[in-house]
Order: sequence, then structure tokens, then C-alpha cells
Amino acid sequence: MSLAFDALLALALLWSAWRSLATPDLTRAVVMFIVFGLLMALAWARLDAPDIALAEAAIGAGLTGALLLDALGAFGERRGGDRP
Repeated sequence: MSLAFDALLALALLWSAWRSLATPDLTRAVVMFIVFGLLMALAWARLDAPDIALAEAAIGAGLTGALLLDALGAFGERRGGDRP
């Protein structure tokens, strides 16, 4: 059971990394990056490294994801304005 979960987690990590890099939609790329960070935190927890898992969840998925979403919102507002 444990081996099957680890294999599924590894495949989910590869899939989310590929999707975040291959998608043309920036919003979807940022969301997939956040999903990748959360899956990576789960992988660190499975490897018995709870300190790294907490840091990955807080910094990698939480803070960086929020900053990327904010930058994407600012970029979208500037891009959607009446300036060419």
C-alpha cells in the first residue's frame, strides 16, 4: 500500500510539474505551481523530513504562490488597461 501511494505521489509530482511548465495560460500555470508545492511538501513528509515539509508548504506553495498570483493580477491590470 505504501509503495503504491509513493508511486502515485511521484507520478502526480511529474504531472503537475509538466502541466505548470507546458500550459499557455499563466493563471493555470501558477495554480499548478502551487499544487506542485503542496505535493512536494507531502513528499517531504513521506520522507520523514517534517521541517522541510513545513518550509515547502509555507514558503514554496504559500508565500511564493501568493506573490505569483499578485504579480499576475498586477500584470493583467496593466495589460488590460487602455495603454497599448
